[in-house]
Amino acid sequence: MRYLFGAALLVLLSLQRAHADPVGETHRVTTEKTAALRDAEHRDQLRFTVWYPAAKDAVEQPLVVGPPHKPLFEVGAVAFDAPFADGGLRRILLLAPGGGASARMVGWFGIAMARAGYVVIAVDHPGDNGDDVKTTAAMLLAWDRAEDLRSALAAAENDPVIGPHLDRARVGAAGLSWGGYTALVAAGARSFDFDRFVAFCTENPDDGTCHQRARDRTPTTLADQSKTRASPDIAAELARAGESHALSEVQAAFVMAPGPIQLLDPASLAAMRKPVSIMLGDDDIDVPPATNGLIAAKAIPGATLLRLPGVGHTDFLPDCTDAGRATFPQWCTFKVPQADTHRQAIAAAQEFFARTLAKAP
Repeated sequence: MRYLFGAALLVLLSLQRAHADPVGETHRVTTEKTAALRDAEHRDQLRFTVWYPAAKDAVEQPLVVGPPHKPLFEVGAVAFDAPFADGGLRRILLLAPGGGASARMVGWFGIAMARAGYVVIAVDHPGDNGDDVKTTAAMLLAWDRAEDLRSALAAAENDPVIGPHLDRARVGAAGLSWGGYTALVAAGARSFDFDRFVAFCTENPDDGTCHQRARDRTPTTLADQSKTRASPDIAAELARAGESHALSEVQAAFVMAPGPIQLLDPASLAAMRKPVSIMLGDDDIDVPPATNGLIAAKAIPGATLLRLPGVGHTDFLPDCTDAGRATFPQWCTFKVPQADTHRQAIAAAQEFFARTLAKAP
């Protein structure tokens, strides 16, 4: 009976989506002052993707990740570069993907939030995304991921097409995995130097955040780090680790399977005053709750914690295709239907932000 109910619910959600207003997707490029330090080609560019409520006559097309002849993930459906739905102001959601991932890897979440009326701004972090060469600098300068959100927001606000639709008084942040770390920094947490994380991994080599089963390894050996630190510009940026990189515009943060929390100063977590909601899977072996999400939930005053039994880390990836399951069985094998996990995350985020961004501060 439980499975019949679940199937009926998914059918209902599909019907609702079929009659929902379309979502647009557009892309922009701006500059970020630390991007050149993190990018393998030393470009100062920051790419970001925007999902938004589109005009009712906009035609959506399937959005996938992977080669055209062999898509690996089904992200959703969007109307590319469609006009905005209307001239009204929309709540803003800044969205940070996980380590090694590009914006579209959290598109299943961003598109759903746009369908609920938000303008969602998601970034490709320089030096740590799915399209470019990964760098040691991007790991060492982890807190600059929050600066990427700041730069993307500023660029969107100044964009003649996007800016007029943004409600600058109602801004939330969200993220998955490393993106959860990023959203917490944007909401007020402060980061330690990467040495703190290295020390943690030296003492806990079997912790999932230290060997990163679910992502390509980024060069972070001691030799890699020493070579990268030798740059005066990198050294100057490393000195900013303990500074606040919070965005004053961000009023609340929703984070999924956040980590590495070991990089965050516990005192700064205890000092956070903005609403935070944490969702995690109890079966997450890549970013273990005990050393990440549960620590943050305990330290942050008033934080809400949503635990999903049987859910792992890669359950928060987009829907796997048959090719995805064949190519990445370690990413695409689930105890709980992936659609159920996505549904719960979307519903929880919509409830959280409807409450915390209901009124201008």
